Amino acid sequence: MSGAPFRKILVANRGEIAIRVMRSAKELGCATVAVYSDADRDALHVRYADEAFLLGPAAPSQSYLNADRLLEVAQRAGVDAIHPGYGFFAENAPFARRVIDTGITWIGPHPEAIDAMGDKIRARQAMVAAGVPVVPGGTDAIGDADAARVAAEKYGLPLALKASGGGGGKGLKVARSVDELAAAFSTAQREATAYFGNPTIYVERYLENPKHIELQVLADKHGNVMHVGERDCSLQRRHQKLWEEAPALIPENVREGLRAAGVQAARAIRYDSAGTIECLVSGDAFYFLEMNTRIQVEHTVSEEISGIDLVREQILVAAGRPLSVAQADITFRGHAIEVRVNAEDPAQGFRPAPGTVARYKEPGGFGVRVDSAAFPGFTITPDYDSMIAKLIVRGRTREETLARLARAIDEYVIEGVPTTLPLLRALCDFAPVRDASYGTATLEPFAASLVPAASNGARAEPAGCSESSADGETLRVEVNGKLFRVRFVDLPLAGAALAPAAAKPVPKKGGGGRKPGAAAAGNDVIAPMHGVVVEIPAAPGASVSEGDVVAVIEAMKMMNEIRAHKSGTVEAVHVAAGTTVEARTPLLTIA
Repeated sequence: MSGAPFRKILVANRGEIAIRVMRSAKELGCATVAVYSDADRDALHVRYADEAFLLGPAAPSQSYLNADRLLEVAQRAGVDAIHPGYGFFAENAPFARRVIDTGITWIGPHPEAIDAMGDKIRARQAMVAAGVPVVPGGTDAIGDADAARVAAEKYGLPLALKASGGGGGKGLKVARSVDELAAAFSTAQREATAYFGNPTIYVERYLENPKHIELQVLADKHGNVMHVGERDCSLQRRHQKLWEEAPALIPENVREGLRAAGVQAARAIRYDSAGTIECLVSGDAFYFLEMNTRIQVEHTVSEEISGIDLVREQILVAAGRPLSVAQADITFRGHAIEVRVNAEDPAQGFRPAPGTVARYKEPGGFGVRVDSAAFPGFTITPDYDSMIAKLIVRGRTREETLARLARAIDEYVIEGVPTTLPLLRALCDFAPVRDASYGTATLEPFAASLVPAASNGARAEPAGCSESSADGETLRVEVNGKLFRVRFVDLPLAGAALAPAAAKPVPKKGGGGRKPGAAAAGNDVIAPMHGVVVEIPAAPGASVSEGDVVAVIEAMKMMNEIRAHKSGTVEAVHVAAGTTVEARTPLLTIA
C-alpha cells in the first residue's frame, strides 16, 4: 500500500520523544500536532510540529496527564491518530480505550495487551502459562510482612518486594535478612500506592548483579511477530537505566533462547505493535522480568544495528499495514551504545538538578546521533524527568564504538546544570565496561567511588571544542602563526563555576564529607529540591543516626532519599507525606 497512513497525528508527549515521533510521521506524509504545558511553551517539539495546542499548567496532572483535555484537543485539531510516546499515557489501557472510542486510532498495542502486561502479577502468570521462564517467586499478591517471611523461606534471601502496578524501580525494595522484611514490605507498599494507586505487592528472588537484557519485538495485526535483537541495559542507578547497548554480549545459547521466548511471549498476548520483553540473565539462565508495551527510550540502539525505523513501523502497523520486513530480512550490523545525558548530580546520589542550560553544543561526526530537545536557554523543570539528551553512537565493533562514544562525550558542551556526562566518560574507561562484564549492581558503587574533577576555580572546556573566551578565563594567543589557548587559574570569577561537562571524575581518596542525600541548615534537615514528600519515616522523639533516611522526596520522576546530617533525636517534623515542598524547605529538626 502507498500513501500516508494517517492524515494528522497528535503526539501526546513532550521533548525529544515527541520530536522523534514527528520526524517519522513527517517522512510518511502525516501532518503533526504537538501539545504543551505552560512550562513547555517555547519547547522545540512545539516549534517542530505543524500545529500546537496548550494543555494547561506545568503539573502533569493538569497537562500531559489530563485525558479530557488531550481528547478535547485531538477533536479540535481533527487528528485521526494519537501516538503516546513513552511515559505519561503510553501504557494506560483506559486512555487507549477512550482514544479508540472517539474514533481516533491508537498508535500502540491493543488495550487488552497493555492490561495483560501492565499488572506484573498478571504478566508473570501469563508468561508461566506460555512456558516462558520467570524469576523464581510468587505469582500471587502477598498481604503482609508475615507472607513475605513465608516467601523468604520458600525462595530464599535476598528477596525483592515489588509493586504489581508499575516498574522503573518504584515500589521495589530488597530485603537481605528476615529482620528487613517488615520494613521492606511497608515501604514498597507505600511507594506502590503513591506512584501507581495500587498497593499490591508480590515477591521474587533478588538476583545479585545479573545482566538486564531486553528484547525488542515488532508485531502487526496480521499475526506477524518478530524480534529486532536484544539490548544490554544493566548499567542503572536506582533501577533506572543510564547506558544501553546492542547487541548484548551474552552466551549464544542464552541469546537464542531469549529471542524464541520473547516472540512466544508476544504471540501469547496477540501483541500488535513495538514492545520490549525485559529479562534478567544470570550465567546461562534467563528469566522474564516484565514487558513494556510501548516504544522505549533505548529503542535507538536497536534501530542503529538493524536499520529499521521502529516508530515508522509502529505507525504503519496502527494503520493496519503488515510489517515492512520479515525476520529473515534483518541483518544485524556493528555495535551501538546509547547514554542518557541527564541533569543530575552523580556525586549527590544522582540527585535531579533542575535549572537552565546556559550553553549547549552537541557532538557530531561519523556514527554519532543525538536525540534531544535541548538548546541554550532550555529550562529543565522539576515537573518532568531530568533527561537533556540521548547520545547514540555506532561502530563496526564494540571497541570502535566505545572509542567513538568517548570522543563524542569529550565534544559535548553543556553548562548551567550538572550532568551525567563526566560519569559516562569515566565509564568508557572502566574495566567492567570495557570487557562487558558489568551487571545491574555495577554502576552505583562505581559512581560512589568518584568525585568531580577539580577545576581550581576555572571552567575548563572539552579539548578542541571551544573558541569562546567570553568568561574571561581563557585567552587565545597567536605566536609565530600558531594558536595557543592560555588558561588563567588565579583570576577571580564573576560567578560560581561548574565543573566541565565532559571532564572525567577522579577516584575518591578516603572518606569524609556529608553523605549523598544529606541536606541541612543547622539542626534542620531541608529539602534539596522541589518535589513531593513521599515518606517521612521518622516521628518526633525518634532517635536517628547520621546517614539514616529521614525523608523521601519524589522529584523529576525519581525517588530521592534525604538522609540525616547528624545523629540525634527528632525534635519536630514539619511536613507530611503528600506535601509539595520547595527547595530549602525544612523537613524535620534533629536536636
